[in-house]
Amino acid sequence: MCGIAGIYRPSGLTEADRAVLPAMLGAIRHRGPDEEGQFIADRVALGCRRLSIIDLADGQQPMFAADGQIASVANAEIYNHDALRAELAGQGARFFSRCDVEVIPHLYARDGLDLARALNGQFAFAVYDTTRDRLVLGRDQTGIAPLFWARIGDGILFGSEIKAMLAHPEMPRHLDPAGLDQILTYPGLVSPRTMFQGVQALRPGHLLVIEGGSPREVKYWDYDFPTEPMAQADEPALLDELDAALRGAVARRLVADVPVGVYISGGLDSALIAALAHQIAPDTVRHSFSITFPDRTIDEAPWQALVRDQIGSIHHEVSFSEDDILQNLRQIIVSGETALKESYNACTLVLARLVAAEGMRVVLTGEGADELFGGYVGYRLDLTRDSGFCDDIEEMIEEETRARLWGDGGFFYERDYAANADLTDALLSDTLLARRADFSALSTSPVDQAQLAGRSPFHKRSYLDLKLRLPDHLLADHSDRVAYCASVEARYPFLDPNVIDVARRIPPALMLKGGEEKYMLKSLGARYLPPELWQRRKFSFVAQGSPHLLRRGQDWVMDLLAPETIRRRGVFNPDTVARLRAQYESPDFELSQTFEDDYLMIVLTTEILMDAFDLTVA
Repeated sequence: MCGIAGIYRPSGLTEADRAVLPAMLGAIRHRGPDEEGQFIADRVALGCRRLSIIDLADGQQPMFAADGQIASVANAEIYNHDALRAELAGQGARFFSRCDVEVIPHLYARDGLDLARALNGQFAFAVYDTTRDRLVLGRDQTGIAPLFWARIGDGILFGSEIKAMLAHPEMPRHLDPAGLDQILTYPGLVSPRTMFQGVQALRPGHLLVIEGGSPREVKYWDYDFPTEPMAQADEPALLDELDAALRGAVARRLVADVPVGVYISGGLDSALIAALAHQIAPDTVRHSFSITFPDRTIDEAPWQALVRDQIGSIHHEVSFSEDDILQNLRQIIVSGETALKESYNACTLVLARLVAAEGMRVVLTGEGADELFGGYVGYRLDLTRDSGFCDDIEEMIEEETRARLWGDGGFFYERDYAANADLTDALLSDTLLARRADFSALSTSPVDQAQLAGRSPFHKRSYLDLKLRLPDHLLADHSDRVAYCASVEARYPFLDPNVIDVARRIPPALMLKGGEEKYMLKSLGARYLPPELWQRRKFSFVAQGSPHLLRRGQDWVMDLLAPETIRRRGVFNPDTVARLRAQYESPDFELSQTFEDDYLMIVLTTEILMDAFDLTVA
């Protein structure tokens, strides 16, 4: 995969546009350190930084089709490219490389705006049709590959990371308080919102079509959970289907012209991926990677060792300490381009650097399993939650809020939102608080409510997790962005469309059979893993929070949280921040990060973000 960036102006590129493209690509060189390619025409400039994984010798971008009339750049792994290539070649398409992304312009030439429907992979692409003067941006179904865009004058900027767009002289630098409010309210950012005013994240499963200077979004995919009650299922048959789908997904993600490794966390999901990968291609998957901790209460080394011994891998591990958080906190903010509620992205960054230090650039990981198969405690709680009528005024307000957000006042997701809004009101500066109604995350639903209507509580929760937690947080700042900081590509077998299709057809009663989280995955794990792994209760790892950072007494941390700094920046209330500091610095204070937000971490990382990117509040 790679990093892409570009500019489109219907009135014609300016000299500044043409001159700035190398700087835009330079800002994301870490995503593709091997090569750079550009395509520049009258109205468009496309660029790509390449991380060579398939067809190392001849896979340079841009790619072309229709005798050069269609040009494309892509940050992509297309796992079904061989089948697509054979099909397209049989219809007259001419290919000049073995590179997977060469199918993209040819698919556009054949299918137009339906091109993404044929793709199985993780991708963000830009296709320019010179004959129609049309630019098409596309993002994969689940949101693995990031893609951002913004208007400038009569034109459009886009990039795999926002920092590429900030290299353009016309790009403003303002914090978006609506993005901050999403972080204060939901698990993280939700596309299309970002922390940068005027910058939008292209939503997963969508295209952005720019024709005649007017951008429009086109939805081509969604999870579409069933609306009808699901009949009693044939458990063994569904388990066999899941087994076959996941094996196929892993096999597709082992295809590369470079070595492929596996992450081993100690949990079920990564262990299952590692076991399948080793069974499918033992000579390909020889290296595994783990992170350990001096604190034995959070260290999973014994379970990591079980997986390592089973697959017989050459194992690499790195020990992570509090010092690593302090040393890497600024970098994970710069890489993720967002404020954070916790510091564990630093762990992922250190782990990716370990992969790179061993000369490798591709790893398989287990992200996506919890959201698809019911791996969080909320799924179990839904089994016993009382959704009956309540005449308590505060609960009635909550029900109104839930009805506005989810279309169902009785469905509880994450927290009591009205109560949380009262808490976060106190955190915001007087200036922002006075206009919070203009950017409140509670004013409208962040998701397509039609995808929630008529669904079971399990599928409602799954859909919200897959939209609010996964693409713009767990796959973004926690995975893609820190992995690519080290020029490492992560691959996600659980997010294969075929695996998702099987998951959609498993009845909720089977997903949580006997009240057991991820029952079906555990049943599959019993086929490949020792009981100590698949019978193990889910371990929710939480990295050290802001109370630990405060107690280290770092001058730069204290300076960022100082009242004069907070007041000058104009985002947070200095008195509230001072009270939080006093509370968090208390030796006997403990923050339960599993159930409580680390508000001071949000403040600290927002301050780092604004400092790193020179952002102001408009």
